[in-house]
Amino acid sequence: MKKLPKTHKVRKTRIAVVGTGMVGSSFAYAAMLKGIAAEIIMIDVDEAREQGEVMDLSHGLIGTETGNVTGGCFEDCRNVDIIVITAGVAQKPGETRLDLVKKNSGIMRKLIKMMGKLREDTVVIVVSNPVDILTYIAQKHIKLPKGQVFGSGTSLDTSRLRYIVSEKLGVNLHNVHGYVMGEHGDSEFVPWSISNVSSLPMKKLLTAKQMKVIEKKTMRAAYEIIQRKHSTYYGIGSVITELVEAVLHDRKFIIPVSTEPGSAYGIKGVSLGVPAVLGRRGVEKVWKLDLTKAEMAKLKKSANVLKGYLKSV
Repeated sequence: MKKLPKTHKVRKTRIAVVGTGMVGSSFAYAAMLKGIAAEIIMIDVDEAREQGEVMDLSHGLIGTETGNVTGGCFEDCRNVDIIVITAGVAQKPGETRLDLVKKNSGIMRKLIKMMGKLREDTVVIVVSNPVDILTYIAQKHIKLPKGQVFGSGTSLDTSRLRYIVSEKLGVNLHNVHGYVMGEHGDSEFVPWSISNVSSLPMKKLLTAKQMKVIEKKTMRAAYEIIQRKHSTYYGIGSVITELVEAVLHDRKFIIPVSTEPGSAYGIKGVSLGVPAVLGRRGVEKVWKLDLTKAEMAKLKKSANVLKGYLKSV
């Protein structure tokens, strides 16, 4: 085997997690167990919390394939493959995600400034709420191609939808195909016309009333969880690993994330949940679905809701 020259530097896969609250630490734990990256860097303005999470996670490395979990500073974001941003004020019982707009938009701008210039192939995934608003702000202020900055969007909502449908029909959730689109919030919707279970149209398996109930359960899921345990983190932690793996492994995986729909849906100037092809360069293509006129109207309505909030920030 030919030896590498001493001057040759081997670049290991590194993920930076900005924000070590329950969402950030849940993702880091899931990523560590799955062995997604050689190194996971935890970053937080609360250094004591950051150190505590690093210690706790590191003590479990013996059962994983991950090489290292370390604490870091915002400058470390300048040389990583993926940055996952979960920092921000958490949603409280009775609040909507959009109630957090002004608080977390200010935090996002500060974080971007502290991170500074990023490596040209870095991909940034925004998870903090309201994710659609913060994603659009990040896309505007981070000096990277737009596709390399996207949000978790309605990926978690889609996971919830598929689980609820699978429970109703008694099938595995991997056989349920469909998406939640629009705002990650109260104006989101399910395009039932393109939803199916192993090629059988959903409308042949569920009544209109059942679909309405399922859609409401999906939309209300976060509120129900927050009411019971004050915050959600395991579900989104797991979903983020899917997004990260799609990017790092260049999977070309289609999943709804927060990005500008563009010409595919005739919507610009806002980011919201639409299916997209994820690869090593982030969002490589927005995937156009054949929506009905009523579904397209819902998507545009959701976009207008978000544009209204963008004006305030």
